[in-house]
Parts: sequence; C-alpha cells; structure tokens
Amino acid sequence: MPEQGDTRVAVYLDFDNIVISRYDQVHGRQRFSKDKVRTADRATDTEIMDKLAQATVDVGAIIDFASSFGTLVLTRAYADWSADVNADYRGQLVGRAVDLVQLFPAAAYGKNGADIRLAVDAVEDMFRLPDLTHVVLVAGDSDYIALAQRCKRLGRYVVGVGVAGSTSRSLAAACDELVTYDALPGVEPIPAPEPEPEAPATTDVVADESAEAGTEPAPTKRKRATRKQTKKDEDDPQIAATRLLERALRLGHEKNDDEWLHSSAVKSQMKRMDPSFSEKALGYKSFSGFVMSRDDVAELDDSSPARQIRARNRD
Repeated sequence: MPEQGDTRVAVYLDFDNIVISRYDQVHGRQRFSKDKVRTADRATDTEIMDKLAQATVDVGAIIDFASSFGTLVLTRAYADWSADVNADYRGQLVGRAVDLVQLFPAAAYGKNGADIRLAVDAVEDMFRLPDLTHVVLVAGDSDYIALAQRCKRLGRYVVGVGVAGSTSRSLAAACDELVTYDALPGVEPIPAPEPEPEAPATTDVVADESAEAGTEPAPTKRKRATRKQTKKDEDDPQIAATRLLERALRLGHEKNDDEWLHSSAVKSQMKRMDPSFSEKALGYKSFSGFVMSRDDVAELDDSSPARQIRARNRD
C-alpha cells in the first residue's frame, strides 16, 4: 500500500495529436496533412522519411518529465497503431511500460476519437484509483479542457504537455501547470531549415551520379551514421547512465530554484525514469562514487552527511 503523502501519477498521451503537432511545428502549419504523411509510400518517399526523422517525438523525455511528479501508476498512449507513422514508436513506448490503446479512424477525414476515449478512461481511473494525486495530459487540443477541469474538481493536480504553437490557451488555463514539449529536459531544439541549393541542376547531377554508382548522397549518409551512433550509445550502459544522470539533474533544477539537490532525491528520480539503474551493476560501490566518476557532468558536495549534487557548469 502507498504511504500517506506519496504522489501517484497517471499519464495519458493523445499520441496522434503530439506527432502531428510536432511535424507541423518543425515543417510548417498543416504540413502533415498537405504532405499526406499517412498515405506516403515510405519505401520510396525519402523526403517524407527525412521530415519525419527531423520531427521525431522524444517519448523518453515525456515519460521522464511525468515521473518527476511521483510514481507512475499508469501510462496510456492513444493512437491508430496500425499507421506506420505511429507504429515506429511502438518499441519505445512498450519499452517504457506504456499501454497502447488502439483507435481506428471512424470517418473518412481520419479522426480517431482519441479525446473521447481518453477522457472516459481518465475519469473512470480517478474513481477506480482514488489514491491518484496527479494527472498528466499529453495533448494540446482544446477538447481536453473539460477533462482538465473535471480532474481538478476531483482533487487531482493536472499537468498539461503540448507542442508550442499547437496548444490551446484555454487548456493552459484549465491546468494547474502546463509545459511545452520543447522545454522538456532532453528534447533537442528544432533543427534549422536547410538552405535551398543555389544550383538545383548541379545537385540533381550529384544525386544521379550517386544513384548510378550505387551510393547515397553525403547528407543521407551522415544522417544514417548519426542514427547508428545514437543507437550504439544507447546500448552502452555507461553512456546511458550518464545521460540518465544529466536528465535527472535537469529535471531537479527545473522543479525548483535550489542550486544543490539532495543526492538521494537525484537517485530516486533516476530510478523512477529507469528502474533498472544500479550503480553497483556499473561497477561502483556507492552512488557517490558513480557521480564522482561523472565529474564533467555533475559536482558532488560531500562535506556534510546530506550529500548534495548539482549539474556542472549550470547557467
């Protein structure tokens, strides 16, 4: 049983909403619809694939932010998971113990009714789980205003997460707290648009020559090399632990204005973000030893029994 005073969090993601909003934010208003992303032939349309890669949603950043409010009791993502644009995220979501709720478009224009299903589930969960203290709504749609207000009336602290430019001001007013996806720790800034080539004909010749030679243009090679390096880093437990520490420190500093954070609080946050974290499994006798080995990332003050940590070179 949870102890009195524990904070217990429910997270609801309107995943279609976030993916589309992020794509439009990166590439321009209503570009998702105009580019016909849902029906694009992914095997041949490399331009759409590159655009999707540039507008990738960092699932981990959202879940980690939600965990900073307390123990995640349930996390659900609502979308049409048969659509390729959403299916690409299934592995990440399942890996973070997110329940995937399947929704099929109910009409030709493609609306899947996520707002209604999500709202019904959220209200039911609040009565079924009376110990819930926080509700995190990952969606910027004004359709969720009534849900946010109901959650507050039922005594829950409501946190909204939405993409800048696609989040309703009225939803912000209905929540206790609202943050933009872009401001979450770990989210990469929007990539600068690539300059238009000065000589299109020359660019086409280079692309054609690359195709004839059986090779890819240099930019595509660089993108794939970057993705491979990122995957390699994620598989390295030491690098993954360092990134986990960085994100936990950023979350801790953003939650309050304290310059130093308690070591135990930082470790608890890391365990909430990744329950498999163990400094002993990484070869360290104590958490302090683990932090000291990352002195380029964090500073440790062990001059008092209550050891404290802060991010290195914090502005």
